[in-house]
Amino acid sequence: MEIRKLENNQIDEIKTLFKNVFMNEPWNDDWSNEKQLDEYMLDLSGNRNSLSIGLYDGNELVAVSLGSIMHWCTGTEYYIYEFFVARERQGKGLGTEFIKDIIEYVKKLDVNHIFLQTERELPAYSFYQKVGFKELDGHASLVKRFD
Repeated sequence: MEIRKLENNQIDEIKTLFKNVFMNEPWNDDWSNEKQLDEYMLDLSGNRNSLSIGLYDGNELVAVSLGSIMHWCTGTEYYIYEFFVARERQGKGLGTEFIKDIIEYVKKLDVNHIFLQTERELPAYSFYQKVGFKELDGHASLVKRFD
């Protein structure tokens, strides 16, 4: 297994894995609108501070972290927007190893913490806790929908 920095010319490969994961259980997200998915991928990977990292088994992309480097008063963070492992590879320790590899990778970029958000009801929540992530006291995620 090898981690590699992903580039924008690999978006189709990333999208294929992304849809395979998130359009199925337990997420069941509807990413059938290709234009919306293309824009989302560009939002995550097309900025000056974007950092997309892939885990490869030979030439096969098996896991991805889409995020960005953010500079904050408490130090530099890697903000993960999307983290996903191929469905057939989940539950076998691959995600845990990938997180460890990401930590080592971003430490070399003078990053001092990783920030992410997830939903408590999904398996990802217990996974992130298992690999050492903690809930922030006093932190709330808010949304205002326009109906």
